[in-house]
Amino acid sequence: MSDHTEADPTPYADVESMLCDEFAGIHSATTVTRCVEAAHYGALEVTGYAHPSLVERIARKHLHVLALVASERG
Repeated sequence: MSDHTEADPTPYADVESMLCDEFAGIHSATTVTRCVEAAHYGALEVTGYAHPSLVERIARKHLHVLALVASERG
């Protein structure tokens, strides 16, 4: 048995990193993570799988919508 205590990176760590960079100054890293997690679970529920490219596309849409709502609120 391993004494490994460090958290394993999620399969979406690269997706989160890329989206954090893309939406820097618009959304916090926490918001990006929540969108990636929601995209992951949504993809699993609808299609039965959650390939990173699918999760990325869904999360990016979520982030665009959140940015639009925030801009409309002023």
